[in-house]
Amino acid sequence: MQNKVIIFSAPSGSGKSTIVNHILKLYPELEFSISATSRAPRGNEQNGREYYFFTADEFRKMISEDRFVEHEEVYPGSFYGTLKSELDRIWSKGHVIIFDVDVKGGVNLKKYFGDMALSIFIKAPSVECLRERLVRRGTDKIEAIEKRVAKASEETLFACGKFDYTLVNDDLSKAFEEADKIIGDFIRRDIRPSVQ
Repeated sequence: MQNKVIIFSAPSGSGKSTIVNHILKLYPELEFSISATSRAPRGNEQNGREYYFFTADEFRKMISEDRFVEHEEVYPGSFYGTLKSELDRIWSKGHVIIFDVDVKGGVNLKKYFGDMALSIFIKAPSVECLRERLVRRGTDKIEAIEKRVAKASEETLFACGKFDYTLVNDDLSKAFEEADKIIGDFIRRDIRPSVQ
């Protein structure tokens, strides 16, 4: 198995995690890359399952030690990133890595991995739909939701033309079907790294 990666990025509330979890059930050769973050756990999140949780100071120290493939300060003092050790852990099993990362992280990972990566941007059909989903989710206060909605508009503009595919999640069963086809084709494709 080649060291391939699949990158899912989306604004919060677009249904990215739902689609990623569905794909992981279909393909046993895929393994989820656990991101690192400096934010506090939400709900029932556990260290080493949804994220590796660090303090902002610990995160900054790891940045200085070059322990990340990519990292981003998404909000002031709120870091997210991909640990190099996480890639080694998954590839050592012969698995394909699947990323569920923020939009800038997705763009950075695609640049880093080039043709060895498939990048998919997921978006809600509209800003209003996105706001509605975030409210229904019930994990954030209204101020945080408005902040996420504003960021989603910015991320959607930033993502334009920077991903291999854009998947509009207006019908979940269709989104599942489309993601399955895109990923199945990518996994079966033989990719030769380009010579620099």
